[in-house]
Amino acid sequence: MNKVKITQIIFCFLIAIILGACSTHSVNRYSSSTDNVVALRKLDSQVNVGKFTALEPGLSQLGCRAVGPVSTPDGEYFEEFIRKAFLDELRLAEKYSPEADITITGNLEEIDFNSMNGTWYIVMTIQSSNGVSFQVSEEYDYRTAYFAETACEQTAKALVPAVQDLIAKIINHDMFPDLFAETTVDEAG
Repeated sequence: MNKVKITQIIFCFLIAIILGACSTHSVNRYSSSTDNVVALRKLDSQVNVGKFTALEPGLSQLGCRAVGPVSTPDGEYFEEFIRKAFLDELRLAEKYSPEADITITGNLEEIDFNSMNGTWYIVMTIQSSNGVSFQVSEEYDYRTAYFAETACEQTAKALVPAVQDLIAKIINHDMFPDLFAETTVDEAG
C-alpha cells in the first residue's frame, strides 16, 4: 500500500469515529408530580388548555457540548412538551375539561441549559382567556459531570423534574386562581 492510500484509510476511519461519537440524548417522557396534582385538586373549577407557543418556536432539541443534542422524547417542540405536561397534571387532578369556559395558554419565553454548571433555565408566560397573565421562571440545578457524554445524559434526565418545578411555580403563583375566574378583576370592578 502506498502512503496516499494509508492516509485515506486513516482519514475515513477518523471521520467514522467523529460521526459515530455524536448521539442524541433523549429526555424521558413526562411523569406527573404528586404535589402538583394535590395542589390542583384544591381548585373549584375546571379549565381548558389551548396552544402553547414559544418566543423561538419549533425547537425540539438543544445542542449539548460537541457530543450531540438533548431532545424531547417524541421530537415534539419544547413548548408542546411543557403543554402536555401541564395537561397531564390537570387531567390527573380532574381539573381539565375541553368544554370549560376558561382556556389557559402559554408562551415559552426561554428554554436553555448549562451542562457545565448543571442548570436548566425555563421562562414561561401563562395567560387565561379572561385576560389574566403572569410569568414564571425556573432555574433547576442538577448533578452534572466533566465528561461530556455523561453531562449531556444528566441534562436530558433533568428536564422532567425541571418542568415539574416550573408547573409547581405556576400552580403556586399568587395569580394562579385568577386564571380560573369567569371575569377579570377589571370587569368585576
